Amino acid sequence: MNPDDLDAYETDLELSLYREYRDVVRMFRYVVETERRFYLCNEVEVVPHEGRDLWFELRLADAWVWDMYRPARFIKHVRVLTFRDVNVEELVHDDQDVPPFE
Repeated sequence: MNPDDLDAYETDLELSLYREYRDVVRMFRYVVETERRFYLCNEVEVVPHEGRDLWFELRLADAWVWDMYRPARFIKHVRVLTFRDVNVEELVHDDQDVPPFE
């Protein structure tokens, strides 16, 4: 495979992942960012641990992970350990954006 083909393949993967994100974001309540991953989830718990160094344990439920090389992005439970920054934001959905529950 030549470099141009590889670039085109990765570009297609990224575009497909973005489209999936756009389609699923309304299903989730929180955005969680770590140094390695980006998650959407409906439940998040951040537990700081102190010792010699400060680190964080994140517990996510009903999650979707931004990872174009992962075949299954929907995850029931995720546990993340990190020594780096963690950003958690609650999403605000406009009522027009959320399809009615039927």
